[in-house]
Amino acid sequence: MKPDDLNALRLRLLDMRHDLMARIAQQRGGAVGRVEAAVEQFAPSDDEHAQTITERDLAFAIDEHESAELNAVQAALVRVREGTYGHCIDCGQSIALARLQASPEAERCVGCQTQQERQHPH
Repeated sequence: MKPDDLNALRLRLLDMRHDLMARIAQQRGGAVGRVEAAVEQFAPSDDEHAQTITERDLAFAIDEHESAELNAVQAALVRVREGTYGHCIDCGQSIALARLQASPEAERCVGCQTQQERQHPH
């Protein structure tokens, strides 16, 4: 991978990390953790109990997704720092630049990712 491509992807990962951290902080309303955020957001109110539970579950699911995405971005930045970014964590082959441009946090080549998804469907 060319140094300019690597630098552009690194900057994009840093932007992604910043945006994710801002979204997570906004969802949590500045609270320290998700439990505190849930208590603040879903304190007893006039809402129906079922609606409150549904909203809480949705907020937790969004938080979980964004936390997982943030972890993937952080791991990619570690790979950049260690000099292993752009190489599949399973087979060691280079990940196509087009794949990294589409998903800078990608840790596997298309073939290994497909195999991973078949073995561990979500």
